[in-house]
Amino acid sequence: MSQNEVIANEIARRRTFAIISHPDAGKTTLTERLLRAGGAIQLAGNVRAKGERRRTRSDWMGIERDRGISVVTSVMTFEYGGCIFNLLDTPGHEDFSEDTYRTLTAVDSAVMVIDAAKGIEDRTRKLFEICRLRDIPIITFINKMDRESQDVFALLDEVASGLALDVCPMTWPVGRASDFAGTYDLQKRAYHLTSELSQSDDRMVQLGEEIDLVRAALPEFDAESFMAGHLTPTYFGSAIKDIGVTDLLDALADFGPKPRAQPADTRVVDAAEPELTALVFKIQANMDPNHRDRIAFARVCSGRLTRGMRVKQVRTGKLIPMHAPQFFFARDRALAEEAFAGDVVGIPNHGTLRIGDTLTSDEVLNFTGVPYFAPEILRRVHLSDAMKAKKLRTALQELAEEGVVQLFRPQDGSPPIVGVVGILQLDVLQARLAQEYGTPITFEGVPYSLARWVSGDKLAMEKFITTQRTAMADDVDGDPVFLASSAFMLRRAIENFDNLTFRDIKDIRPQAA
Repeated sequence: MSQNEVIANEIARRRTFAIISHPDAGKTTLTERLLRAGGAIQLAGNVRAKGERRRTRSDWMGIERDRGISVVTSVMTFEYGGCIFNLLDTPGHEDFSEDTYRTLTAVDSAVMVIDAAKGIEDRTRKLFEICRLRDIPIITFINKMDRESQDVFALLDEVASGLALDVCPMTWPVGRASDFAGTYDLQKRAYHLTSELSQSDDRMVQLGEEIDLVRAALPEFDAESFMAGHLTPTYFGSAIKDIGVTDLLDALADFGPKPRAQPADTRVVDAAEPELTALVFKIQANMDPNHRDRIAFARVCSGRLTRGMRVKQVRTGKLIPMHAPQFFFARDRALAEEAFAGDVVGIPNHGTLRIGDTLTSDEVLNFTGVPYFAPEILRRVHLSDAMKAKKLRTALQELAEEGVVQLFRPQDGSPPIVGVVGILQLDVLQARLAQEYGTPITFEGVPYSLARWVSGDKLAMEKFITTQRTAMADDVDGDPVFLASSAFMLRRAIENFDNLTFRDIKDIRPQAA
């Protein structure tokens, strides 16, 4: 078999997807059940369990276990039904939306989890819009059917009208709430029940009536429409009761998108190309605090990555040896002897790789669409122990490169300022600085409310920086940032310097160091 045939066969087996939802819709529990269904773990955990009884595998950080929420993306690779799955469990809380957005640059599809009682919630809607911008196909899982829920037809109508999607039920619930007994596969005409029911059972009678309505009123599955992001195949179940989970996993194996082409600055890279390309979309430090490790997570976009090969880091032009690429299962890991398009691998490094870096066999190109967003909250970092100032500088640099917060160093030499999208990010920063670096800090208010990246003509930039000296800072890449005290002051700066560009989104494509 030729190398191209090997690559094509391996690509056909890959399914790389994210799970998105509003907090408390059951996303992490569903992740656990999918892993268990795939044979990846023997006992799925309950995120509501306490102390030693908690066995959640995707939420591995201390603050996640303490609060029962996901604050970083976890990557888990497992095999099921002849396919290799790369599951990316994203943070549900909106305060960590940057991490989620960057994760969605690395997947080919998404599973949207909806609480059957609450329907589409704000966070779900926002994440869906991100998926739509990237044309990511979405499979919908309506969860918690074992509890009191909205009318099923009303739920489907809410998805169809609220998200402008055609909705195609692939399974249908048998019973509701405490009477929920399983699902009926509308495509295969098969029952998946927790116990045997007679045809005279009220739930079976209701099912027959509803199936007639479904077949008459709702569209049939169309693979092309699904791949284009116009139609969402919909499944019902209860993650906590482990009902409907296998239906979902089978669907991903049967018709989930294979690795897709990825946009770069010079061309579109097809997954089946033989030459290696990869995108670093996430950095995670100190997953193993005993070894102070730093892992770059890269999505292989084309070709084959093999252990021991050397790849070009396009930003610097340097060759980086792949001594120990790794597959991850949350914080557990195994050496990856080889990886193909669609796979997510961890690359141990000591600050060499950054978010947004492109790796190739030799070609010079940069993958696009990996952003920083202007922070909505700005705080100054206060360190009580001046002897730890150097340690704090290193820690802030590493955590900013990791994407935990954005770091701004004022050009007037005053203490660093951190920027976040949501207040919980500050809690994470404070906890990790204390636990991982031994540098407890507090936060102080600053006279700034907005941050914008500034670029333009060299002379105009020099004049602007001179007039705004106390409001200028450099970000983690050394790019200039204007810190405005109010929306009025920002408008005034824009009007007075109309030959400069003020951006609230920065595309992460670091310049050569």
